[in-house]
Parts: sequence; structure tokens; C-alpha cells
Amino acid sequence: MLCWAGNWVVGRAIHEQIPPFTLNFWRWTVSLLLILPVSWISLREQWPLLVRHWKWVLPMAAIAATIFQSMVYIGLQSTTALNGALIVALVPVVVVMIAAAILGDRIGSRQGLGILLSLAGAVVVIVRGELSVLRTLSFNPGDLWILAAVPVWSLYTVLLKRWPAGLHRMSFLAAMALIGVVLQFPFYAWEWASGRHMLVTPESIAAIAYTALFASFLAFVFYNKAMERTTPAVAGLFHHLHPAFTALLGMAFLGERMGWHHALGIAFIVLGLYLTTTARRAGAAALAGDNRTK
Repeated sequence: MLCWAGNWVVGRAIHEQIPPFTLNFWRWTVSLLLILPVSWISLREQWPLLVRHWKWVLPMAAIAATIFQSMVYIGLQSTTALNGALIVALVPVVVVMIAAAILGDRIGSRQGLGILLSLAGAVVVIVRGELSVLRTLSFNPGDLWILAAVPVWSLYTVLLKRWPAGLHRMSFLAAMALIGVVLQFPFYAWEWASGRHMLVTPESIAAIAYTALFASFLAFVFYNKAMERTTPAVAGLFHHLHPAFTALLGMAFLGERMGWHHALGIAFIVLGLYLTTTARRAGAAALAGDNRTK
């Protein structure tokens, strides 16, 4: 989440120098060059497995690398970080709904309470502890793009639980980057032909380097790996860290100061994460105890 919070900050900061499709194309192109040396052996061995499961690999790669990321960058052309963070806080709720419909997952009362507390913490951070801020929010087309991207990413999170048996994480990441580059190229070419070019500056180059290494390579390694050990509902809940990390990055790079609302909001988020992530372990322990007594 820290990597992706930085991605949103960068995407918004650089929106006047790099058009959205161009940023996404070069992000995944550079990321592919970083991923291939690490994944080459597993990719060469598992190519037949990727082809066999193309009905899962292709849509997942298209969702993560092309559709969702493009929608976010388009949204950041006109929306503010405040509005964007508020909308992204809906991800955990949408993940629970989609997981219930597709996987039949249900959440317990403890997990539900954790989601509500974490959502409250995210809102506290976003509105800076002043509910009156909510009344002054205005929404524009960029907000609608990000709102539309929420169920797209939520679907990706849920479908990660249908990971093909035996498929190496780096093999999929390499395939995702390659598919992302191929699918993104027509949009990049259209943007270029329409006269929207990237300004080659130290800032734009640094932005592409960050998004390629941190937002594409490392973040997806962490996120896809984490889904081996948790449920979509728990993974989605961690998106409430997005506004918290954005606030911390603002203090680190923009000179913003820590306020009481940051501390309170982060405390609610941490408490919500604790309740939700420990709910399954507590349930599993109770079930094991019941089995031992039988």
C-alpha cells in the first residue's frame, strides 16, 4: 500500500508532463525490463502453464496492468488527492460484496467491526478531523473514473484466490507486464498521434522509474504473494492504509505537518486491521480446540 500511495502522489504530481496512457505504457515497459531477468527461468519453464490457463491470465493481466491503472491515471488528471483517497476507501466494502457473490465468502461480526473501524479511520484522515469537509467536496469526471476503477480492482483482488495451481508468482508478473505493454500500446499510440506527448524532464523520468520499480514490480510481488495467506476481504481492508500513507508521504516530501486527526485516523485503521486479521486466527484456534475435545 505504501508503494501504491506513492504511485498516486506521483501520478497526480506529474499529470501535466505525462499523459495518462503514456505514463502507463512506459511504466509497464520499464517494469517488464526489470522483471524479465528475475523471472526468465521460471517463465521459460512455465510458459505452457500460462498458455493453458490463458482464460484466467489474460483477463487478470488486462485488469491490473491496463484497465485499472489507466482509469486511475485518467482520474488523476482532474481530481484531487482528497477525493481520490475518499473513493479508494470504498475498495474493502466492494471486495466483500464481490467475494460473497463469486467465492461465497462471508465475514463475521468481528471482521465487520474491523472494516467499519478502519473505514472510519480512513475518513478521519481524509477530512482532517472535520466532517464539514465532506459538505464542501465537489466531484468531477476524474472522480467518476476512479469510482469506476474501484470494482475493477476489487474484482482482481477476489479472482487472485483462483490462482492456477503450480503457477509461479514471478511467471505471472512477467506475463502481466508483457500483456500490459501490448494492450496499452494502441492507447499510447493514439495519445501520441493526437499530439499529447510526454515532456522529457528529470521529473518525468523519475516518475516512470518510481512507478515501474515500486508501483509495478515490488507492489505486485507483495500483493500477489500476500493473497496466498489471506482472504480477499482482509487484503481489501489494507487499502484503508492508502490515505494514511498518503498523509505520511505528504509530510515527508511536501512539508506537511502531522495533526491529531492523522494519529486518530491511523489508530482506527490499525485497530480495524488488527480485529480483521486476527478474526480468522481466533476462529481457527477455537475450531481446533473443539476438534481436540471431540
